[in-house]
Order: sequence, then structure tokens, then C-alpha cells
Amino acid sequence: MTDLPTLGVYVHWPYCARICPYCDFNVALDRRAGEAEALADAIVRDLQTQAALIGPRRLVSIFFGGGTPSLMDPARTARIVETAKSLWPAAPDLEISLEANPTDAESGRFAAFAGAGVTRLSLGVQALDDASLAFLGRNHGAEEARRAARLAARLFPRLSLDLIYARPGQTPGAWTDELKAALDLGAEHLSPYQLTIEAGTPFDRSVRRGAFAPADPDLAAALYEKTQQILEDAGFAAYEVSNHARGAAARSRHNLVYWRGEDYLGVGPGAHGRLTLADGRTATETARAIPDYLASVGATGTGLTVQDALNPVEAAEERLLLGLRIDEGVPLADLEALTLTRLPDLRTQGFVQVKDGRLIATARGRPVLDRVIAELIL
Repeated sequence: MTDLPTLGVYVHWPYCARICPYCDFNVALDRRAGEAEALADAIVRDLQTQAALIGPRRLVSIFFGGGTPSLMDPARTARIVETAKSLWPAAPDLEISLEANPTDAESGRFAAFAGAGVTRLSLGVQALDDASLAFLGRNHGAEEARRAARLAARLFPRLSLDLIYARPGQTPGAWTDELKAALDLGAEHLSPYQLTIEAGTPFDRSVRRGAFAPADPDLAAALYEKTQQILEDAGFAAYEVSNHARGAAARSRHNLVYWRGEDYLGVGPGAHGRLTLADGRTATETARAIPDYLASVGATGTGLTVQDALNPVEAAEERLLLGLRIDEGVPLADLEALTLTRLPDLRTQGFVQVKDGRLIATARGRPVLDRVIAELIL
């Protein structure tokens, strides 16, 4: 079994109780009677159909994202997990992750999700003060978040906390206190993300009409450096630009599937995948709207609407874009289709290094990684 190619499975559950103003993901409110049940059935059928397309693999991760998959009936989660495990032999350390919000209603399901096989909970805490949570449009309070995190730490082998910083008015001192408070909640993995204003979101419209201003770039940079310092001092390695883990076992196996260029299969509305097929590295995408996804699965057995073979340059650019995000970097052998004419200059300037045949972003290069990658590709 260890000789089989690895596979991650991404399950997109689009429903949310409330849509956050900074979110640009494919999400929806659950308003149609019976739709969620039909969607779970369609996801199972899509898994079965896509399994026939890709052949034998070794299942290393299943990730329930969204949306808010903690709103799913845990019995449906268990059914999807068992379907995936019946289609591909599971690695002994199979990681099954589920994203959750820390509302009291959702945390009441945590034990059932653990019973359904979930081994890693990714908890969207986002902030630890009520004013910031209200600004972010969250439907939980700070005390709810603390209770949920402590409960999750007891129920699941692995716990990750998501946090958003560089919020309007946030100071390095306040962020230091908040980050240290988060460290006390028992998680072995933290994902602190800078607040990003995505085009077309309510926050984008608020910024354009002057309701608030994003953090000054110099302040955002200072908050980033403070994040690295505090988490490193606490024993957390920055194995990816925005992901920190206490020990190798606490790293997100599913996200490493993306960053290492392994294969992953996407099911659910608007889910993306990357699969090695007869034509090479292939980008897949399912129908984005829930009714369209259901109709596609009903007609063809799968929600896939896109299956595009990447040419060598496209595949190499994607490896560069994702592989430079992690501390192990990307093998130069995977980048042979690129000329990388700016590589010598970027090495001299200290933004990247080459070590053991791998291209790695340095501590200086990580905060400006988008620019570094653009320079390398151009």
C-alpha cells in the first residue's frame, strides 16, 4: 500500500448560519428544505464516480471545509468518511479534519464528530474579544470561543485555532496579549492570518466608502514579526507562512498535500482538485452553485465541470507558488520548465536560498513572498 500514490480528499460543505463580511468563499445559507440531505447523498456519489476515474491511491487526509461543516449532521460526516475509506486504502495515520465555529450550538456536536472519525478540529476563533468579533461579523462571543477550544482540546487528538490580526485599531501590545491567551487554550497548531480585504466582499465595500481603513502596511509588518517571535518562543515552528505547529506531528497533513504538490480530489459545490491522470497534472473543479452541483451529479454521477490538463510551465508555476510557502521549499527538479532568470539576484539579496536541491524562501523573503514569486516567474 505504501507504493500507491497519496491522495487527499477535500469535501466542501457550503452552508453557514451567517456569512462573514470578509469572506469570499463559496458559501450559502441553508434555506431549502431537504437540500442538505440531498447534497450529502450527491457528495457520496461524486466520490464513488471520481474514484473510478483516478484508480488506486493511498488515502492520507480528508478535509471538511466550507462554509461551516460543523453545521452538518455528524452522521452524514461519518457516512462520507466511511465512503472514502471504502474507496481507497487509508494510511495508518489518516488525518480527518473538520472546520468548526465555536458557537455553543456547534460545540455541542463535537463529541459526535469525534465519534464520526474526525481526528483534527480546525476552530475558527478569529479573535478573543467581543468587540473584534462583532466587527468581524462572527456569531460567537469570546467566552464561547474559550469554552469551545478547551472542549475540543479534550475531545480531538489535534486542535488548530484560526485567528485574524491586523484588524483596524489593533496594536502590537494588544495582539501580543491576544496571541498569548490563545496559546493557553491547548492547541498544538495556530493559523494567524492578516485581515485581507477581498474584492466584492462587504468589507471591500465598507473600505471603499470609508467606513474603516485596512491596517497600515508598516503596522501589519510589525504584527507579522511579533507573531513569529511569540510563537517561536512558545515552541511553534512556522512551517508555512501563516501556519505554526508545535512539533511535526501537529502540522496539517491535508494542507501539506496542497503545498507539496500531491494529488487531492474535490467534492461538493465549487470544490477544486489536482489529480495526476493520463494527460498529466490535471486541474478539476465542480459546479459552484448548489442546485447546479446536484443536477450535475444526478445526470453524470459527478459534479465535475472542469478537467484541464496543465502544461509543464503551468504545473511548475503552481509548484513554485505553493511550495515556497513551506519551510521545506520546493525541489528544483519540479521547476525545470521555468527559466528562473532572477534566481541568482534573489539569492544574493537574501530572499531565497538553495539547499539540498530545494528552493526555499528565507525569513527575509517570507513577508514579501508574493513579490518574490512574481520576480521568479517573470
